[in-house]
Formats: sequence, structure tokens, C-alpha cells
Amino acid sequence: MATINIENSNIEIEETVDIAFNYAKRAQWLRAALLGANDGLLSTATIMMGVGAVSKDIATMIISGIATLVGGACSMAIGEFVSVYSQYDIEMSQFKRDIKNGQIGSDEQKDKKNELPSPTKAALASACAFAFGALMPLLAAAFIHNYHVRLGVVVGVVSVALIGFGCLSAFLGGAPMVKPTLRILIGGWLAMTITFGLTKAVGSAGLVVT
Repeated sequence: MATINIENSNIEIEETVDIAFNYAKRAQWLRAALLGANDGLLSTATIMMGVGAVSKDIATMIISGIATLVGGACSMAIGEFVSVYSQYDIEMSQFKRDIKNGQIGSDEQKDKKNELPSPTKAALASACAFAFGALMPLLAAAFIHNYHVRLGVVVGVVSVALIGFGCLSAFLGGAPMVKPTLRILIGGWLAMTITFGLTKAVGSAGLVVT
């Protein structure tokens, strides 16, 4: 939009440019962060619910959640490190070829090198995101000794967290909030229900000693 201000016979043209934000730039880190947190939340919650289906002991439920947190965070970190390192090797090889062929000048080399992905940062981010998500059901169940209340609180806290993740994902991605939030919420409910139901069935069949 252009406006013309006339004062003392001088014409000044001011230009206002509306620049649309490119939400696609957020896609990579947003995906990694939300995937890690959501995976930590659901992995820990479903395992705790599965253990809770065959054992009412709070200690057993909490220990299973802690084991999931530690094991899952390590698994996410290693997987992300290997994956990003593969991407780093590919981009570094291309970077070296571009330098050799003269496609990148000396002034651009530092900037281009800084744009290469960091496997270590990606691994730490994934592990921290997983641990953050896993802490929610753990803290929800840690101080509740009544069996049925404990299960209900875990489901409630996980549901609220899933809604939060869905809304955050939609907001940061510039997308409508309702559909992404419903997808992630219903998916979480299905994961907990299926795990609880199947584990309960296995326990009822006498295959698990409670």
C-alpha cells in the first residue's frame, strides 16, 4: 500500500509492505519437538495404563513409567542423532562439492556451514521433549494411592496435555485448531484404551501373575 504526504511542497512516498510469515520454516523443529513430547506423553501413559490394568500397586505403575521415560528418551536421542547425522553427511558432501566447483564463494562458506543440521542438538532436543511429555502422567499418578482415582487422573491429565499439544501445533503452524486437536486427542484415547483393554484381557486369561 502506498500513501502520499504533501507538506511544504515536498512529496514523500511511504511504502508499507505486508510480508506474510512463512510457517513452513517452522515445520522441521516443530515436528521434532511435538513428536518427542507427544511420544513421551503417550508412551509413558499407555504403558502405565497397561501395567495398571493388571496391577493396582502404585510403585509398580510408577517404576514402569520411569523406565519408559529413561528408555524412551535414550531411544529418541539415539534415533534422532543417527537420522540427523545422515542428513548432515549428505549436506556436507554437497557443501564440499559446491566449494570445489566454485558455486559457493569464500564469503558465503561460513553462513552455509552454520546452516548445516546439528546431530547433537537434535538428539538433546528430542530426549528433552520426550522426557517433558513423559513427566506429565508420572507426576499425575505419583501421589494418588486410590487405584481408580489414579487411573482417572492419568487419563484426565493426558487428555488436557494432548489438547494443549494440538492447539500449540495448530497455532505455531498457522493452521485451524479444531481438527488437529481432535486428531491428537482421539488418537491418544484410542492408544490408552487399546493398551488397557488388551493387557487386562491378557491378565484375565491367567497369562500374567498379579
